[in-house]
Amino acid sequence: MKNIVRIAALALLSVPLLLGSCSKDDDDNQLEGAVPQSSFTFQVNTTEFPTVVTFTSTSQDGFLYQWNFLGDNAVASGPTVKRTYTRPGTYEVELITAGKGGTSISSKQTITIPDACTNASFNKLVGCASSGTRVWSFINTPGAIVKETAAGVQLSSSGALLACQLDDQFAFSNNFTVNYESGGETVQNGTCGTSLSRGGSFVFRPSSTGNPQIVLQGKGGFIGAPDSVANKTYDILDVSDTRLRLRGTNPDGTRTIITLAPYDATAPIRLLLTGGSSKTWMLDNAADAPIVVGTEAAPTSYFAGVKPGELPGCQSDDEYTFSDANLFSYDAKAETFSANGYSCQAAQTGTSPFVLGPASGAGLAQFTLTRSGAFIAATDASPTERVYRILSIDDKKMTLRAGSGQNNGTVFTIKLVAK
Repeated sequence: MKNIVRIAALALLSVPLLLGSCSKDDDDNQLEGAVPQSSFTFQVNTTEFPTVVTFTSTSQDGFLYQWNFLGDNAVASGPTVKRTYTRPGTYEVELITAGKGGTSISSKQTITIPDACTNASFNKLVGCASSGTRVWSFINTPGAIVKETAAGVQLSSSGALLACQLDDQFAFSNNFTVNYESGGETVQNGTCGTSLSRGGSFVFRPSSTGNPQIVLQGKGGFIGAPDSVANKTYDILDVSDTRLRLRGTNPDGTRTIITLAPYDATAPIRLLLTGGSSKTWMLDNAADAPIVVGTEAAPTSYFAGVKPGELPGCQSDDEYTFSDANLFSYDAKAETFSANGYSCQAAQTGTSPFVLGPASGAGLAQFTLTRSGAFIAATDASPTERVYRILSIDDKKMTLRAGSGQNNGTVFTIKLVAK
């Protein structure tokens, strides 16, 4: 393949020579002039990634230049060219120079491209140690977006972010691409608006004296908040496996600081479950069959549920509260409907930490109540596992499935409504 590229380049260069540089007379048809001496220098830009290399011809007696980038089988023309390398490694380059006296090929030179992943900030930004792509989203705590003066005096700090902002995803890859997914809508002027999802590329600038920087390429790109950040340049204030803090300067001289964390697919579910701080749910006694019992394959096979309004009073008044501090609280009011005798008995009011994560089976996510004896809706619902999968959820209603359903085990499907 390398020889084919070289032959093609020589053929390409020979055409203008034959058309413009041949002298016909009665004696011969010889090319006139000195045979060019092909050579070149190169300069590697070490101030940013991806790495840009500038190649400059130092050839003598030439006027046409064909650059042959061996290994990736690419070519370019001109006395000076630039080439961008997104991957580290060694690459060979040669120059074919044409003049009035013919053509010549330079010696091959080896270009060494450094690895951006050796920089600690870039390594954490893109997750070099794992897949090479890391997805970031806003932290779900106050202060995720801070505005300050050019001197660093705080002007404002965000409280709870909107759901359409918390589900935003910014994916940075080690091939220097960045992709923004809005999850449906993008916050604009303080409200949820039209999605601005888009992909693009970025330049990473390491620094030995100041903050490393991310520079977005293309039109309309942004990270975090769609402010008009000057020159699309963000200072990396802090980056680790768990946090990314960026600062951009706005056209009016103010600065915006955003704090991101590795994207958690369950974050939108957590927001609905907890309301961003604390949210109380109750059994949906207005729904048909608010609690059914069966198996994963046949959820109603053991108990098909009761009609609307027929739950026992000591069960329908129960309140289940989830807080963003990962704490679950059960308020039985006066009594608890117990599976021990299926009757109203002493209240089992209490609290338990919970752990939210991806669902292992059908569901959007699942949580586990860590305290022994904790339950939701029915005291015999998943008494050992205490696992509750969220099958569906919105601002007003939620359907849970108690139990993992493994080995065709018993599962409870529970309908709840926000208080």
